[in-house]
Amino acid sequence: MPFVDEHQDFNQLIERQGQLVYKLAYARCGNQADAEDIFQQVFLRYLTKKPVFIDAEHEKAWFIRVTLNRSKSLWSSAFRRHTQPLEDNLTAENAAPDFLSSREDLVDLAEALKRLPPDYRVLIHLFYYEDLSTAEIAQMLEKKEGTVRMQLTRARRQLQDILTGGEEIAAAVK
Repeated sequence: MPFVDEHQDFNQLIERQGQLVYKLAYARCGNQADAEDIFQQVFLRYLTKKPVFIDAEHEKAWFIRVTLNRSKSLWSSAFRRHTQPLEDNLTAENAAPDFLSSREDLVDLAEALKRLPPDYRVLIHLFYYEDLSTAEIAQMLEKKEGTVRMQLTRARRQLQDILTGGEEIAAAVK
């Protein structure tokens, strides 16, 4: 009965890492269809490579790295460069942190996050949703920690400008 054990182990792995993979893919690409494609590609990569993990942190880091790599591959594909994605609605329940109180705040934040550049969405996701330190993010993204801190600061500023309407003011001044 090894097949049943492998099947159960794989289901448990999806339960442990599936939400991380999907949300990170969504943060990177900004739409549900691409996030689902990346999700499938990441777990297919797991099945074909069968990596051995030292601990839970190593497992999480592997899934984050592969998700980011699959996202980059999606963006660099020839098909992607010649297509225009359809807008799809972000469900507020899946995209906003717990500190927001009303549904309107959730929708506002979800829309604001979609307006950030993909790299900034990834940083926000890893820092706030996955609770990773800037050092851990820097290691995963293969960037300097100072670069990650600066980009995170810029992402926060852009998000604040979008939420407070400062983006429209800045655009009007230019």
